[in-house]
Amino acid sequence: MFKLPIQRSIGLLYLLLAIAGCKAPAIVQVNENRTTPVSFGNDQVTATNMSNLPWQQFFTDKNLVTLIDTALKNNQELMITLQEVEIAKNDIRFRQQPLLPTVGAKAGVGVEKVGRYTSQGAGDATTEIKPGKEMPDPLGDFSASLFATWEIDIWHKLHNAKKAAVTRYLATVEGKNFVLTNLVAEIANSYYELLAQDNQLAIVRQNIELQKNALGIVKIQKEAARVTELAVQKFEAEVLKSQSLEFEILQKIKETENRINFLLGRFPQPIVRDQSNFLALVPPTVSTGIPSQLLTNRPDIKQAELELAAAKLDVKVARAEFFPSLGISAAVGLQAFNPTYLFRMPESILYSLAGDLAGPLINRNAIKAEFNNANARQLQAMYNYERTILNAYLEVSTQLANISNLQNNYDLKTKQVDALTRSIDISNDLFKNARADYLEVLMTQRDALEAKLELIETKQQQLGAVINVYRGLGGGWK
Repeated sequence: MFKLPIQRSIGLLYLLLAIAGCKAPAIVQVNENRTTPVSFGNDQVTATNMSNLPWQQFFTDKNLVTLIDTALKNNQELMITLQEVEIAKNDIRFRQQPLLPTVGAKAGVGVEKVGRYTSQGAGDATTEIKPGKEMPDPLGDFSASLFATWEIDIWHKLHNAKKAAVTRYLATVEGKNFVLTNLVAEIANSYYELLAQDNQLAIVRQNIELQKNALGIVKIQKEAARVTELAVQKFEAEVLKSQSLEFEILQKIKETENRINFLLGRFPQPIVRDQSNFLALVPPTVSTGIPSQLLTNRPDIKQAELELAAAKLDVKVARAEFFPSLGISAAVGLQAFNPTYLFRMPESILYSLAGDLAGPLINRNAIKAEFNNANARQLQAMYNYERTILNAYLEVSTQLANISNLQNNYDLKTKQVDALTRSIDISNDLFKNARADYLEVLMTQRDALEAKLELIETKQQQLGAVINVYRGLGGGWK
């Protein structure tokens, strides 16, 4: 006779929950811009892309290859990133658990004393367990049971949460690859900076010898009364200036060595390197491919894309909170007021099976707030993705222009160095024959030294620009 009211109650509950679900706000659809220009702003469009070349083949210096290989094993930042990947992997396992039933076991011991002048106490007083034996007072409670709970994922909330965790794990893998790319490029740039400083040091020391020779000539000229003490002091000051510059370069070399050692995860030690003619190094040939390849080659772009996909799934998870959830619970075990009765079957057996449907009706502000936050984070991820693509394109475009301008700069500086090198001999000869002032000799030597140092710095910038293009295109992690 209670069948009809129960059916009506269930029907009313479903109706109320359905109404609650219909009030769920709509998801903000985002359409990220994935378009890129057809070229990097230059007329050269190559079919091949040098980012596909492994770093072991891109760098031909064996000493540099050894340094990079050591860094990939010991660099602390890379190790930290690997732990972030492990954390994301564990989060997948955490999100997997709610999709499966939760099964547990429990055992309990208790005692209960109720008032005799209560409905339960009066009932217990008249209940006989055996003829002539009433219910014990106080009443013990001994139990052992297995229980299980399971939420049926009718709105795919749990599945989407797991997919978001998997996507974020893949994003951390791409983040690790981006760290690899930057690490390889940073070591290579620092290595060539160190070679440049070695060569600058050698040039300064050569120049010091030239200046000392010139100082000796001036002293002889002073004894012959052809120049004054002023010329001697000027030349001596120039020698002291170059000697001071030598120690500045030595300090820079030490700093660069320590920077490389830090990237390699080790305490200071000498960096093995080839200190031969730095100016003879030829930068690798640049082949950029097309800009759209950045979307698949750059780890940071792929990371931003995966984070955007995870943010979209988070919105679906947040929206599912507005809908009712269906849960099932069950238990089976043994229960008795006396331990001696605990294993008497079937009297001591207990079991239960229940299903519940629950959902928010009112006071849903917290759910709305989390849903709005998920939508906002989705938009943030979209803008970050578009910004990452734009930044990647501009990095490559800037470095390609830099390569072209540095080549012109290097050619002109080479001619300048050649001219100034010849002018040193000419000025010395003229000075010996009293046809040139000592200041002309000083200025010529100073200009030649500055030009040579700048030429080496330009060569370093050339090598660095090619390395930066390689990194900008997404090379160094494969």
